[in-house]
Amino acid sequence: METIKRSMTKVYIIAGLIVLCALACARAPYTGRRQLLLISESQENTLGYRAFKDISRKYPSCKDPKINALVHKVGQRIAQAAARPDFKWDFEVFQDDKMANAFCLPGGKIGVFTGILKYTKDEPGLATVVAHEAAHAILRHAGERLSQSLLLQLGSIGLNVALQGQSPYLTDAILQAYGLGATVGVLLPYSRTQEYEADRVGLILMAKAGYEPAQALEFWQRMLEAKKGEPQPPQLLSTHPTDASRIQEIKRLLPEAQRHYRPPEEAAANPPSKPRKTLQLRRRTRPLIPFSLPWSQHRRYRHN
Repeated sequence: METIKRSMTKVYIIAGLIVLCALACARAPYTGRRQLLLISESQENTLGYRAFKDISRKYPSCKDPKINALVHKVGQRIAQAAARPDFKWDFEVFQDDKMANAFCLPGGKIGVFTGILKYTKDEPGLATVVAHEAAHAILRHAGERLSQSLLLQLGSIGLNVALQGQSPYLTDAILQAYGLGATVGVLLPYSRTQEYEADRVGLILMAKAGYEPAQALEFWQRMLEAKKGEPQPPQLLSTHPTDASRIQEIKRLLPEAQRHYRPPEEAAANPPSKPRKTLQLRRRTRPLIPFSLPWSQHRRYRHN
């Protein structure tokens, strides 16, 4: 009888996961890639707004008027190209010369640390970074990563149930293997997929904003040169593509991006229309299970 109950529990868990994935089916704007989104965009944006407040309290603002003016100028042009008036766009420069980093949280909250400016060098270089980060938000990568995490939690719960009654040593070994496989086989490659996708859409945003997308190569070449001699993890175990791989991919993507290019005057005078919205078969107003997201661990261009 107990065996039958365990078998039925497994069936219910598997069926529930299948239904859950079907209901959360979505497609990314611009690329049309299938996505798993278990939280609503409004929830995602709310998390972004809260996180931006936390980050703003933690880091001092840059007082240099020229730097602030440049970041706002670039940010406004990229925001206009993104055609997301529903986002509460905000552009903040944080004073930290050792932090070579920038981010865009869900809802359009963009932060640039002064440490990244040594690599951006000029306006097109800064546009490369801001457009890439804005693309992450437009493509809902944060919500997608959170949804993956939630699904893996559910899978772990199901595996625990399925292993009830087995040897505790066997159970521990299988669960550890599951965790490693989930990280290397699902989460890390997916993160690289998102990075390449953000590169692709970021180039399009640059072009729509009136920046020549080929200038993105200059920024990534500077990043590559800066990292020469530093130990790099194997790409299999890295959450980001290597700079060399990224440069090759950007070269491949340039023809598509350049079809969207408009001179700065034209881009400013004629804002682009909103891209095709992500299609969701069903929206949820609440997360399926309680969760917390470590927003302070936003992606970084590290400089040691």
